[in-house]
Amino acid sequence: AVVGAQAMRGTARAAEETPASPAAATGKLPMITVGKFQLSRLIVGSNPIEGYSHSSSKLDQHMREYFTVEKTAELIGRCESLGINTWQSGHGPSQKVLDTLKILRDRGSKIQWCCLAAEAKPGGGQKTVEELVPYKPIAIIHHGGVTDDLFRQGKAEQVHDYVKKVHDAGIMAGISAHNPAAIAYMEEHGWENEFFMTCLYQVSRPMDDIRKKLGTGILDEPFLESDRDEMTAVVRKVKRPCLAFKILAAGRLCGQTDAVDAAFKYAFGNIKKTDGVIVGMYPRFADEAQINAEMTLKHGKLA
Repeated sequence: AVVGAQAMRGTARAAEETPASPAAATGKLPMITVGKFQLSRLIVGSNPIEGYSHSSSKLDQHMREYFTVEKTAELIGRCESLGINTWQSGHGPSQKVLDTLKILRDRGSKIQWCCLAAEAKPGGGQKTVEELVPYKPIAIIHHGGVTDDLFRQGKAEQVHDYVKKVHDAGIMAGISAHNPAAIAYMEEHGWENEFFMTCLYQVSRPMDDIRKKLGTGILDEPFLESDRDEMTAVVRKVKRPCLAFKILAAGRLCGQTDAVDAAFKYAFGNIKKTDGVIVGMYPRFADEAQINAEMTLKHGKLA
């Protein structure tokens, strides 16, 4: 569960209040099928690792300093020990993720890597699909913020073209988006991607749209409660697997155990049995991998 600055102490308390789970300790998490792969229904994300707190620049810096390559490998190893078998992340602009992958694989890790990326541009810090192939991702996913921007610009086919490039490279393709209308459009038009990443909050909404919706601008990213209802309604209609992310509103729902519990209950209760969740983890103050595994066992069982 990613923690915002306002929730750090609360998350530590939540860890103290959460009893150890024998089931989580033995790593028996529920699994879903995506393409030809079996993924744990709980997937570890990467925003804290890469220093994207969605809270403040100081927390961004705090996260980047904490997550050295070794600390990143330690977290992924902890996740694997709990049965979390998939890691979703970007790959840059630093080499942290790629360096961590090398260390993990040298140590015998079997973690499955899903890479979030977009069309490479000169000086943009992105690798091309061809450049990512040697790192052996099980999937390459078109970046959600870029998806939203291209749809707003009337350039949705550029996203579609990226899916085709990923498939041409022999890799499973996903598409991430924050706007449920984009997900609905791609599903309706039968795009070939194997799965979607679906944000429960439309944080990429332009300020003009925010003013129209709320009657005023805001000073933070828009985490609107109604957004998750709109996205999960679309998720339930989509036939392909969806991986819901920001289920904890980038730490805003992490202050107390009850809030974390309610967020996991909502997420698993409003997506399909074939879907999973992606959760960023920042174990500086609590064993969030353990907490999240317990919440998944409690609310995400398939039987």
